[in-house]
Amino acid sequence: MSSANEIRRVDILMFDGVDELDIVAPFEILVSAGFDAKLVTLDDCPRVTGAHGMTVIPHRTLGPRPDVLVVPGGRWTSKASDSAWGEVQRGDIPRAIADRHAAGSIVAGVCTGGMLIAASGILRGRPAVTHRSALDDLRDYGVDVRPEARVIDDGDVLTSGGVTSGIDLALHVVERARGRAAALKEAARIEHEFRDGA
Repeated sequence: MSSANEIRRVDILMFDGVDELDIVAPFEILVSAGFDAKLVTLDDCPRVTGAHGMTVIPHRTLGPRPDVLVVPGGRWTSKASDSAWGEVQRGDIPRAIADRHAAGSIVAGVCTGGMLIAASGILRGRPAVTHRSALDDLRDYGVDVRPEARVIDDGDVLTSGGVTSGIDLALHVVERARGRAAALKEAARIEHEFRDGA
């Protein structure tokens, strides 16, 4: 597993139906803080269409062992094929998450990205949070759901609540890797009140 001060490469995984804020907020914060953060896809593809119609061109495909793998959510309750729910049904992303976790990547879920992480099997019996609309589904995976938390850091797995909690998750990663002052600097830059996690 990557130690906090070894966090350099961050892969933010995208799929059709991804919530745009789940990817853009962590990307901006982490790049500004000096991390090698990239928007990636599981397979080589020219573009991803987000939940609200934004088209995003990926930087690269998911690496075999990023220091941090950020897993966003998107359109969970729609039960559409182009959603986090659809990706759970296909199973490729949950398998990829499990593989990267086993290889030593820290896995960090934004919003219903926590459901993709739960489907990978690595959250069973562990504390986690996701968007409030999916909390019961998260419990069904045997997760110790903490609905009041904004960010939960359980060492090699981090999860966060609703869509805007991706900001707090990214700031938490900055704090973990670079210290509180660095996180506060990024929070001040975007005029955001940095909240402590669980």
